[in-house]
Amino acid sequence: MSAISRAPDADALTPRYRAVRAASVALAEPLSAEDCALQSMPDASPTKWHLAHTSWYFETFVLEPSLRGYRPFDPAFRVLFNSYYNSVGGQYPRPQRGLLSRPSLAQVHDYRAHVDRELLALLEDRGRSAAMREIVELGIHHEQQHQELILTDLKHLFAQNPLAPAYRESVAAPVRGARGAVAELRWRAFPGGVREIGWGGTDFAFDNERPRHRVHLEPFALASRPVTNREVLAFIDDGGYRNPGPWLADGWTAVQQQGWDAPLYWQRRGDAWWTLTLGGARPIEPDEPVTHVSFYEAEAFARWAGARLPTEAEWETAAEAEPVSGNFAGSGVLHPRPAPADGRQLAQLFGDVWEWTRSAYAPYPGYRPPEGALGEYNGKFMSSQMVLRGGSCATPADHIRASYRNFFYPEARWQFSGIRLARDA
Repeated sequence: MSAISRAPDADALTPRYRAVRAASVALAEPLSAEDCALQSMPDASPTKWHLAHTSWYFETFVLEPSLRGYRPFDPAFRVLFNSYYNSVGGQYPRPQRGLLSRPSLAQVHDYRAHVDRELLALLEDRGRSAAMREIVELGIHHEQQHQELILTDLKHLFAQNPLAPAYRESVAAPVRGARGAVAELRWRAFPGGVREIGWGGTDFAFDNERPRHRVHLEPFALASRPVTNREVLAFIDDGGYRNPGPWLADGWTAVQQQGWDAPLYWQRRGDAWWTLTLGGARPIEPDEPVTHVSFYEAEAFARWAGARLPTEAEWETAAEAEPVSGNFAGSGVLHPRPAPADGRQLAQLFGDVWEWTRSAYAPYPGYRPPEGALGEYNGKFMSSQMVLRGGSCATPADHIRASYRNFFYPEARWQFSGIRLARDA
């Protein structure tokens, strides 16, 4: 494995495994069994599938290779809950996962309990290899990715229901403020020159964050906060979704074919714009960071605003000196908050919304995917996708770092994705 520089200690790994596994189950607690089983979008999966797939990972990549004579919980699960690992075998079609009425949610919980018992017993054996512990560590971070997907996929599912159901009634109400209460957008300049990006530490990082390498940057400036709903409303009122001028060709095709006239989950109610949140539907709060926009929308807005999107090297260079703190999933808000009006030079780099960059998702110089099936984890997706940085209000706080590279296709909108502007200095 090339994801980790050193094998994690088993004594530290066991409580982290327990905590992350429990957090996944807790995400499903407000839901009915029917909610957990349903999904309607080809790119998304039901909560029940996420809960089973993360156990499938540990059973397939840890238990089966490590325990002689291990008997799978159910041999049929090897296909049902395989996501995209072709070297492991076949997969159930992703767009049809929401049609699986069986196994039941109760059976999935039994599956998780079975895997937990076997794996925790395995971790207690001090003689187990460092390579096995690395795979468990990767699986823990993999499960945190699926925790975020549970929230974003569920939000998309609930958006299909005209009753606008709430995931949690306790999701915080919007932070309302008068015009000007949000931080004024300023520009922070950065010098050009040779910089280093990519993970260079000894703790966990995904293989796509390595190796650390040098890049040359021209002088640039980064906006002090993400773009707000108020600013996107001005773009809409100026005909932004009707004028092909600021759009890339593929972006304008997406606007026409998919009927975009606003960010995802926005809807007109009389003279007002409303949006769906994980706490239900409510009016747009102008000072919140805009979210659920595609790369195409982010690029078009940036051009309209006389700016551009940052490269991922620019973003990481700016973020390396900033503390990794912000509005993450653990806050319970589960929605972007307005930027604090406290004069910070770079607000909300972490949390609130993933920030689109103008960088294509490609391997770093010298990158080599790990050998074996886990080499399919990241490397084979390095085509036709764009990089996002910083995490969101649905990301676990201890999952993110300045070098973390998220990636989606440029038309994707169902993640908590937003916009930070950049410009040449």
